[in-house]
Amino acid sequence: MEVTELKMLLKLLGFEDYRAPVRKIAPNKKTLAVTRDRTCRALAARDLVELTEKVDQLTIAAPGRSLLEQNTAKLPISKEELKVLRVSARGPVTPEETRIPSANREAVIQKLVDRGFIRIVKKTIKEVRLSQRGLEFLRDEYSPSGSQPSYSGLMVGNYLRFLRENLPAKAKSQDAAESSAAVAEKPAPTAEEKATQDSAPSAEPISKPSDSEVLQAIRDLDRELGTENYLPIFHLRQKLQPPLSRDELDAALYRLEETDLIELSSLQETIHYTSDQIDAGIPQEIGGPLFFIIVS
Repeated sequence: MEVTELKMLLKLLGFEDYRAPVRKIAPNKKTLAVTRDRTCRALAARDLVELTEKVDQLTIAAPGRSLLEQNTAKLPISKEELKVLRVSARGPVTPEETRIPSANREAVIQKLVDRGFIRIVKKTIKEVRLSQRGLEFLRDEYSPSGSQPSYSGLMVGNYLRFLRENLPAKAKSQDAAESSAAVAEKPAPTAEEKATQDSAPSAEPISKPSDSEVLQAIRDLDRELGTENYLPIFHLRQKLQPPLSRDELDAALYRLEETDLIELSSLQETIHYTSDQIDAGIPQEIGGPLFFIIVS
């Protein structure tokens, strides 16, 4: 599998039900639309994803033209289908030019395509979703190899979460059985141990900030420090680590960037910052580390 194909699948795993608008899953921001769409179609050809596409242009096919040359009063097609055939006979036309109501336009066109009477000249990918075959491939067959430093922490996090959500039922049952067995084998606490447990204060779970709270922290720090919407990441680390770990904060920043709420900019001039402050940035394979946070 090519790196661009894998990146697209990993980004897709970060969306609900593993489906997303095609513009959201480009391998990176510099990927051209034509490259992105070509990758989508390559994945679809292997049944790893399913595409929702919009017809942009259609034209009549040879069987459809032959049909129009017959007695139209006896044709085994509806009035709307006949209307589409006549319009498409003029050459490549848009679906809107057929003058068919939008509510059933797509169904009429698809029926004519399936019967071979018209053909699609151009169509645009609107949405991509992971297929059942794609799910099985990532869960059961895919085995990473080599070194791919260009994969973001967010992509890896998406894959790990996907694996946990799709752990085979047999493995889940086995884990549950092992957990129950471990509990059963654990000896009951003595009276002294129980008294100690009852008297010990219960530790409250540490609350970790959500992505929206991370975004608000960025805005607050920028206002407090007067960084004019160019906040160095080390300030945010000082505020949010802990309760967040470095990897968790990096993942949150990537998610905010993916949803176009922030931009991450690299550091070019290092003279104004200490080595520790520079190390607080997010390293990149090429160029300086991602260092500044810009709220969109």
